[in-house]
Amino acid sequence: MGPSTPYRVIIAGAGVAAFEAALALRKLTEERAAIVLVAPESEFIYRPLAVAEPFRAGEVRRFPLSTLAEAAGAQLKCASVSAVDAERRLVATADGARLSYDALLLALGAHPREAIPGALTFRGPQDDAALAALLHEATTGKIGKLVFALPGGVTWPLPLYELALLTGIHLADAGAGGVELEIVTPEAAPLELFGTAASEAIRELLEIRGIALRLQRTPVAVEDGTLRLVPEESIEASRVVALPRLEGPRLAGIPHDGEGFIRTDLHGRVERVDDVWAAGDLTAFPVKQGGLAAQQADAAAESIAARAGAPVDPAPFKPILRGLLLTGLAPRFLRTEFAVVSTADTEPLWWPPAKIVGRYLAPFLASHLGLSAAPPRVEGGKAVEIEVELDPQRPGSWSDI
Repeated sequence: MGPSTPYRVIIAGAGVAAFEAALALRKLTEERAAIVLVAPESEFIYRPLAVAEPFRAGEVRRFPLSTLAEAAGAQLKCASVSAVDAERRLVATADGARLSYDALLLALGAHPREAIPGALTFRGPQDDAALAALLHEATTGKIGKLVFALPGGVTWPLPLYELALLTGIHLADAGAGGVELEIVTPEAAPLELFGTAASEAIRELLEIRGIALRLQRTPVAVEDGTLRLVPEESIEASRVVALPRLEGPRLAGIPHDGEGFIRTDLHGRVERVDDVWAAGDLTAFPVKQGGLAAQQADAAAESIAARAGAPVDPAPFKPILRGLLLTGLAPRFLRTEFAVVSTADTEPLWWPPAKIVGRYLAPFLASHLGLSAAPPRVEGGKAVEIEVELDPQRPGSWSDI
């Protein structure tokens, strides 16, 4: 590569991590890098309110991918990545193309899979209609007990609590107070990731709403109107709503673990492969969440920018976990530093309480798409952002969560 030749960066994917990385690289490398986004999608899907859509309290927004890629200073290649030849620095696509790169950033996400046979698996917007139909059944007296189940191995349980809380308010507003609601989870405490004070606040909120909570039980299957649990136990369940278990993409040419996820260092560099980075849900970091994906993308982008010759001192990935808990009514502001110091309050504990994730993505979306950086005020209720600082230097800290 000559001194005037742009550093060729391919970003595989078109989600939060991919766009955060593209925007970061554009800023950090100035004219040093030529960025190509490779993805089969035609739209960028902004998902923060997917869980609220069946309750008509929010909506998923979609935007043309080509327009956003152009605004981000990246070329768009509409194709599916099928394999990587790291030795020759080539990306193979499903349409037979071979794309050469100087640096490759993998941001392909993960695949949601059914984890509890017989349950309605809520993966996001594609399951909104099914959940809306279930809510209609509940409001018309066809469901006696509705159980919200967290499968084993799912480390981001917050959407399940949102679904239960929003369902409770929805049924109460519809006059369907006779439907029993219960959460079943392997956790030792509700939302235990956020620490003791947060767990106690959520436990109290569930009690006030009349939502039963069954802890340290792993749901495994729905059979003949019952939900089978481990340890050996069964409970009545007219219908069950569950979160999916994620599986990595198992991309050919890239080493991965037994579940298909890619191991990286704190700068996003893929283990045992040169010139390849990864960010987002396809990495082996246990918690899969948009804000973390953006932070991983920032660390990878800084590392790539430095490789391209930009005057950047790459900072390692130091995860700060932010979530938005939709409660339907009263807000609960929660904060903890890796479950060591846990705080719960009815007033904001940080500022600004932004909903849009990403150091570069947030202002980009606000300016190009008109999306506010403030958290949404859902109709009939409020939203609360949760921030957790996790210390990647603490021995065992990632596996602990």
